[in-house]
Amino acid sequence: MIIESKAPTRVDFAGSTLDIWPLYLFHPGSVTLNAAISLYASCTFESHPTDDHRIKLISRDIKREESFASFAAMVKAKRYRLPLLAEIVKFFHPQGGFTLTTDSEAPAGAGIGGSSAMAVAICAALDRFTGAGKSKVDWIHISRDAEAIVINVPTGTQDHYPPAFGGAAAIELPPGGEHRVELRMNLDELERRVMVCYTGKPRQHGINNWEVFKAQISGKRDVQKSLERISEVAQEMRVAFEKPDWSEAGRLMREEWSFRKRNLPTISTKTIDRVIESARRNGALAGKVCGAGGGGCVVLLIEPDARERVEKAITEAGGEVLPMTIDRQGVQVVSR
Repeated sequence: MIIESKAPTRVDFAGSTLDIWPLYLFHPGSVTLNAAISLYASCTFESHPTDDHRIKLISRDIKREESFASFAAMVKAKRYRLPLLAEIVKFFHPQGGFTLTTDSEAPAGAGIGGSSAMAVAICAALDRFTGAGKSKVDWIHISRDAEAIVINVPTGTQDHYPPAFGGAAAIELPPGGEHRVELRMNLDELERRVMVCYTGKPRQHGINNWEVFKAQISGKRDVQKSLERISEVAQEMRVAFEKPDWSEAGRLMREEWSFRKRNLPTISTKTIDRVIESARRNGALAGKVCGAGGGGCVVLLIEPDARERVEKAITEAGGEVLPMTIDRQGVQVVSR
């Protein structure tokens, strides 16, 4: 059996970091706004003959692979060359041998949820193979927990909803657990107004969110106040998107970015600052880093007629424009 799956990555517009439990409990009404984009993580699962119990894990994009004599041998291993793949396989307990091959269109350390999209794609393929019958929300929580095991810090769920469902959504974060609500907006219009550019690989993936997390929990008032305003801005931006009021959405994104930089100076870099400032001078309404920052991608809201000027400004400022559309489907699985 051969099973192929692919899942989109995402851009986040406002409210990220607050999706990490229990941060949202301290900021009632918290919501994260994001959209799935057409830069995909993919997975191919190929079962071996019944007498071949070997498990082979391959990542094409980072050119790394490893093999185990059996599932039991993989579970007993002390460390992995491809830990995310191995941890997700453990959740599904597949019977028999197989080769699992992954690939990603997202640049290394892009901050657009590439590992989360990969995790959801793997869950989809393994669920199909094992007949586990788990839901997309189950895949999201398995992916979140596997990532936390791998990076040894708390992880949220906002990165996993776009790969699973596609589209543009508000991830609402009430006590008792998060849920996804589709944004009532024209995705074609959003597509015309969003740009994504890559500014370079972060030095330490995920560390910025952990520093902010620790600051909130340890009672640092300036960080707590910034997160409170970030929560409020995300709620206001949701309203602006759904009106739509693009000028107001741009203003709110600028404010969100200013408070996020206050939380941790290392979230931005000279290249990120240069890209955003240059894009603003050439027709962008706003820009902010995607994900934990420190490098990676910047998402920009633009006036549609300014796209060519903004693209040129980004390139001249040292960024790389990533062609993309809004993905409407989410994860896709086929078997043959």
